[in-house]
Amino acid sequence: MELILKSFNELTIVELYEILKVRVKIFVVEQKCAYQEIDDIDYKSLHVFYKCNDNVTAYLRIFEKEKGIIQIGRVLTAEHGKGLGGKILKEAVSLIKEQMKPKKIYLEAQCYAIGFYEKEGFKVCSKEFLEDGIPHVEMTLNLE
Repeated sequence: MELILKSFNELTIVELYEILKVRVKIFVVEQKCAYQEIDDIDYKSLHVFYKCNDNVTAYLRIFEKEKGIIQIGRVLTAEHGKGLGGKILKEAVSLIKEQMKPKKIYLEAQCYAIGFYEKEGFKVCSKEFLEDGIPHVEMTLNLE
């Protein structure tokens, strides 16, 4: 299994299809949440994923939220219980720190996953809010 980092324009047709397929599987089908999962943020994102054969097994995207703040989103694993989620998050945080050097990293976490992000140093910085009917909180990792 290899870690891949690509901008939108660098993705192959098969990689893009597999990324979108697994995102819809997790965020729309498994979570029973009908919403516009595919958005224009993909165009400006760095897509980070593990691939085994042609299957995406873990994924997240990175993009600039605003000057000095990098946002992580769409964090998922297709194979639960193998530690891939923690592994890809750790890799992404290292990549952001080393290559992008922002003041902070921001994400919007589903409430059940707060502990997952706290393991990597993220802290809750908002009250709970609903996004597409699912409870979320804002979390940040300050790097200054």
